[in-house]
Amino acid sequence: MRCPFFVSVMGQASSAGCNVENAKKQKINSIVLVLFVGCLLLGGRKTPLVADTLPVAPGGPFSRVYLPQNAPVGEDRFFGPSSWEQMNENPEHNAAFHQKAGGPSWFYDGVGWRFAEARAWPLEEKNPFGTRTDGKIEAAAVQTQFYGNALGVSVVDGIVYAESDDMFAYALNARTGQLIWRTSPVGNHLMGNPIVKGRFVYLSAGGVGFNFANVVRYRKTGFAVRGMDVSYNGIYALDRKTGHVLWHHGSLGEAMPTPAVHKNVLFFATGSGSVHALDRRTGRSLWTTRLKGNDNMSSPAYFSGRIFLAMAIPPRLYSLDARTGKVLWSRSIRGAANTGMGDVSPAVSRGVVVMDTVTRPERKGKEVTLQPVIVAFDAKTGKVLWEKKMRRGPRPPAFKGGVPMIAGHVVYVGSPVNGDYEARDLFTGKRIWRWSRMSSSRSAPTLVDGRLFIAGEDHVYVLDPETGKELSKRKVGGRMGIISPTIVGGTVYLANSWDWIVAMPLSLWNIRTAQ
Repeated sequence: MRCPFFVSVMGQASSAGCNVENAKKQKINSIVLVLFVGCLLLGGRKTPLVADTLPVAPGGPFSRVYLPQNAPVGEDRFFGPSSWEQMNENPEHNAAFHQKAGGPSWFYDGVGWRFAEARAWPLEEKNPFGTRTDGKIEAAAVQTQFYGNALGVSVVDGIVYAESDDMFAYALNARTGQLIWRTSPVGNHLMGNPIVKGRFVYLSAGGVGFNFANVVRYRKTGFAVRGMDVSYNGIYALDRKTGHVLWHHGSLGEAMPTPAVHKNVLFFATGSGSVHALDRRTGRSLWTTRLKGNDNMSSPAYFSGRIFLAMAIPPRLYSLDARTGKVLWSRSIRGAANTGMGDVSPAVSRGVVVMDTVTRPERKGKEVTLQPVIVAFDAKTGKVLWEKKMRRGPRPPAFKGGVPMIAGHVVYVGSPVNGDYEARDLFTGKRIWRWSRMSSSRSAPTLVDGRLFIAGEDHVYVLDPETGKELSKRKVGGRMGIISPTIVGGTVYLANSWDWIVAMPLSLWNIRTAQ
């Protein structure tokens, strides 16, 4: 432990001692001694940093890696949005951003690179790890939940941020794909979009499991906390430049969903059925509202002073006052099954909340089938505006819903049971078109320059948003489950269940972004 002021003054005293009388020397030394003691008492004792209190060995495999030489410089620092405040950045869930004119050519022409994360499985490999044991369908869900990226990436000021279920978070140079930092603040899965605001990056940590004690509790009481006593859950706030942990706020249940930020308040929900508001700068609790059930992957959407999210077991959509946490209204969807509503992040636009879930399980021989249902609610009152059924299909192994996306007066929703994608009028629910190409569709699409991008399985497809006609497709490799393409300027940024982050120029689909 050192006191820089003491060292500096001692050096001056020694030098002066060569030219002054002994009395003066003693006087100086006495003053220095007093200052030294004061330095020890007031400022010499180093307060441990939050990161120093985390269970991560310095220089070990989970230690933070920081490579500042790879950070963007010059005009590259002004690529993309300046913040990322909720899942897919906005309550509509359309992760598309035009780049203002005047930057480097790569802003518009796009770039291409691939970055292998810690548990990367070859992109060329069609079957997931564990296929021989669990079968292809089940193994794919397990790999997404434990190794790969559950959601897409966030792009802010020339940096791509990603959370992975390999327990690491990453920051990459958006142009080059080079690693800027990598960190693993807790031994748990990171399943959301990183939220970026000011100097902070916010990560949500939570495991998918129920331990045996919770299973027993559920059988007796009908209530269980997902993620409790399985691992460490909560929110971790990092320095966006270095990846250094600034604060963390633990939670009883998992915090798998992506948080939402509005001004200086961060909102998140957990597997204990609780919704929390924190001061985003310090992690201090502002309010907590206890709801029933579990929030699995239903990320809160902030819209016009309210928070919208859903719980499972029992299934319910909630509207909360963002200032106080007071429940303003709640609604269910008839026949909602299993974890469906708690899996889906509602989309909000033009005073309408769109929610979907699987419903009404039916057994046909050995197979159980489910029917997805889409419901639109009045955001202010919770009144049902319309309800529409999608085609029935076999029960999926995980994530029993499709994330809706709203653009203009149209809502786009995919089906997890049979791969259908539908476009419907936001205000009436009338179907505009249906497109079927994949076995399962869970992610929100992305609309940019009059083209609709859909990531699913191992491809990214481009559709005409007005007709549903398929215009183009491109193979990415691996598997993409709830991955929405993040499109900034001329580049499509993707995450992957095979634990990869991929950048692809729009020109691969014969599309060039408008400047």
